[in-house]
Amino acid sequence: MTEIRAGRPQRGFTLIEVLVALLIMAILAGIAWQGLDSIVRAREGGNAVLDRTLRLNNVITQWEQDLQAVQDTGVVPALSFDGQSLRLTRRTEDGVALVVWAVRGGAWQRWAAPAAYKVTDLRENWLRSQQLLGNEAGQLTVAQATEWQVYFYRGNAWTNPQSTGNLIALSTAPAPTPKEAPKEAPKEAPKEENKDKDGGGGGGPPPPPPPPPGTTAVLREQLPAAVRLVIKLDAGSLTRDLALGPAGG
Repeated sequence: MTEIRAGRPQRGFTLIEVLVALLIMAILAGIAWQGLDSIVRAREGGNAVLDRTLRLNNVITQWEQDLQAVQDTGVVPALSFDGQSLRLTRRTEDGVALVVWAVRGGAWQRWAAPAAYKVTDLRENWLRSQQLLGNEAGQLTVAQATEWQVYFYRGNAWTNPQSTGNLIALSTAPAPTPKEAPKEAPKEAPKEENKDKDGGGGGGPPPPPPPPPGTTAVLREQLPAAVRLVIKLDAGSLTRDLALGPAGG
């Protein structure tokens, strides 16, 4: 006969032990998920900062390229700032393009007109730029900004671009023919007008030289030597100084 021996009964996990194990695993999984989530968030934040920095670098690069390519055509102002918009004419491969940088509605925008090689086209683009509202086709929002200010470097100092700069004679034109008038004896100039010769005439830059006889000078505001940008972006304030290209002062 085969002898059957009673073995030790097998003992499994109780319900309480299973529940405790599940609870510990849930806690560990929660901690691991929070750590993974923080890593993902940090990575996304770093990518967002990097993307914003690269985009801002591209914007500043475009800003510098526009200013360094300023071209004074003598038809419209080559560089002007009215407190909201900065307008400039820059040389391109196809002619001269009118570019407008503006801060309006919390956005920093850039608009560029098609390149013009005719005087009439350039003047039309200039008049069109006076009526921009910010929602026209071709308006590109480059960054979020609340306000900005531009300064021109003239006369060894940073000045307000809305103030009158140094005037220069860009060209001369035939003087208009006056109507005949009765001849009068020449009058002697008063002596006090000659006080400028001894330094008593006051400050200010010397006036431009007189045009040749029979012509009249076409005076224009001289371009600054450099431009300073001060703008408040959503990420903070930015200040940038840039010397103009060969066409500048």
